[in-house]
Amino acid sequence: MPEAPPTAPRKELSAPQKAMHKLGLVRDIDLALHLPLRYEDETRIVALHDARDGEVVQVEGTVTKQDIQYRPRRQLLVTLDDGSDTCTLRFFSFYPSHQKTLAVGARVRVRGEVRGGFMGKTMMHPAFHAAGGELPEALTPVYPTSAQLPQAYLRKAVVSGLKRADLSETLPQPVLSSLQDTLQGLRAPLMSLRQALEYLHHPGPDVAMGALEDRSHPAWQRLKAEELLAQQLSQLQAKRERDALRAPGLSAKVGGLHEQLLTVLPFALTAAQRRVGEEIARDLQRQVPMHRLLQGDVGSGKTVVAALAAAIAIDSGWQCALMAPTEILAEQHFAKLIGWLELLLEPLGKRVAWLTGSQKKKQRTEMLELIASGEAALVVGTHAVIQDQVQFKNLALAIIDEQHRFGVAQRLALRSKMGGAELGAGEPHLLMMSATPIPRTLAMSYYADLDVSTIDELPPGRTPIVTKVVSDSRRHEVIERIRAQVAEGRQVYWVCPLIEESEAIDLSNATATHAELSQLLPGVLVGLLHSRMPVAEKKAVMSLFSGGHMGVLVSTTVIEVGVDVPNASLMVIEHAERFGLSQLHQLRGRVGRGAAASACVLLYTPNEGGRLGETARERLRAMAETNDGFEIARRDLEIRGPGEFLGARQSGAPLLRFADLATDTHLLEWAREAAAQMLLRFPEAAERHVGRWLGTKAEYLKA
Repeated sequence: MPEAPPTAPRKELSAPQKAMHKLGLVRDIDLALHLPLRYEDETRIVALHDARDGEVVQVEGTVTKQDIQYRPRRQLLVTLDDGSDTCTLRFFSFYPSHQKTLAVGARVRVRGEVRGGFMGKTMMHPAFHAAGGELPEALTPVYPTSAQLPQAYLRKAVVSGLKRADLSETLPQPVLSSLQDTLQGLRAPLMSLRQALEYLHHPGPDVAMGALEDRSHPAWQRLKAEELLAQQLSQLQAKRERDALRAPGLSAKVGGLHEQLLTVLPFALTAAQRRVGEEIARDLQRQVPMHRLLQGDVGSGKTVVAALAAAIAIDSGWQCALMAPTEILAEQHFAKLIGWLELLLEPLGKRVAWLTGSQKKKQRTEMLELIASGEAALVVGTHAVIQDQVQFKNLALAIIDEQHRFGVAQRLALRSKMGGAELGAGEPHLLMMSATPIPRTLAMSYYADLDVSTIDELPPGRTPIVTKVVSDSRRHEVIERIRAQVAEGRQVYWVCPLIEESEAIDLSNATATHAELSQLLPGVLVGLLHSRMPVAEKKAVMSLFSGGHMGVLVSTTVIEVGVDVPNASLMVIEHAERFGLSQLHQLRGRVGRGAAASACVLLYTPNEGGRLGETARERLRAMAETNDGFEIARRDLEIRGPGEFLGARQSGAPLLRFADLATDTHLLEWAREAAAQMLLRFPEAAERHVGRWLGTKAEYLKA
């Protein structure tokens, strides 16, 4: 038998190729869409005599002197004369090759920032090469890169990728015409994708730099429109694919669990809670998986709406799961749901089960059996709910609280827990809850595949929270205020950003603050809570605080969501300048839950110059000016952009690289309409467009 020919050894990737893969530059189209960060003007030579102080210029001249100095540190000094003036080139790191190219008598072309001074003109670490050769006709692009990927290599790769990439038109004529109409409103002519990309990679020297930098140039408008269209198409496609799936139809029974729950609740629902409850009930009746986001400000009463949805599922003979990001939050939900539902479930032979990672083996095994048998009609827990050994008998409704804290993979895992395939159901209904309201533009773009319900009123009896921004230099006044509150029988939260000393960020940590407050408030029980404490210890601290036995609770952000102590009337947030806006708003929502007047003090520490950074100042100003979660969310989006706002939703999902939701609303509106039209009339063009822009990433958007 003849010997098989040896297989060719796999070619090892070079360091620059590996770096390209890491940057996601795999296809020709990836390279074509890898746009410059900025540009350098190498199209003209400027006389040194005409160069202004602080200007970046390119000059050409002869080296008249080269010298290595050792004081104050080793440096190479080169004098360049271009006939109009001289300039000293200064290098603190240099190699023999520098000295060779910049030898006395050599004619060189140099580019850098000119600084004037007592000793004449200087340039620090300018770029240089031997003089001669044609001047380029376009600006030189500077690309986002990494250490292993030199600009010269990347520029070459982009030029060849741009040449090879298929940039043929994917927008059908009616869609192009509507884009042209939209852009005319901006006085921007319509460019083709190829024209736009070639222009942005190599703009001419006469370009208005302002239009390139603020991305208002017609070439940018074309790119943003295409990107938003790809995103809208993939979201709409995911929604349509999900609409083709089956889910069990769940209906509220007359006199059933849903109605019984309404009669035992110790409060009446607000109009907003009733409206949202009806929207969810209508979704559950359909045999298409619900994919709804329930958003409402901190304390607006989302848990009871979720409980009513769970009652409908249980009444129809199915199971419901509620997953929360932290054990504290999961436990609060569990306590509330047990209080509301336990007595109603008993006659039906059903229970509420509890699942977390810290459970003892015996208790965990018992809970797993209850879930598998179906006796546990409602399962509340943390990530433990989606682990492999958890087998539901027939899960029909999955509720995820604080949905932005979970990743795409975790949400998909909960959806795949659907039991009861024998009943002909393929997917559970999915209800996601968030206390971080989503601004309209975000809902139109990243959440376009979701139906959104909003609870836009707070339950009666809630007191407005007064927010004060106070410098850390007035810390003693804040401690006096705490003393007065505790004397009146009220309770106080004090939140710190770190739990241990860090050499890089020397902050007063939770442990030190706890010791300080314990000393300054004799006779007051001061508790400490942070994420590294054993679970039993955390529970003990929380029960002392919620039971009213502890006056002050010093905590890290583990209390950010879900802690509900109506007697707590003062919240102090230390180093408030280090927190995000929505996080500050979440923390503030822990007070004002009872009838007592409540306040939130934002303690900030200015930098050495006695000032706060612009972003931190904006955040603290927004907090002082409004209690409205939607206004907070809008400002948060303006300050931070959508990235952090979406939390783990975007694991793998493409964030917008070019479009900006704050300024490109007109293009987003166009993309929404165009996406619906393309999927209906031009499905092949739609598929090509999504493939070009998103490649394999489109899959993630289905979560």
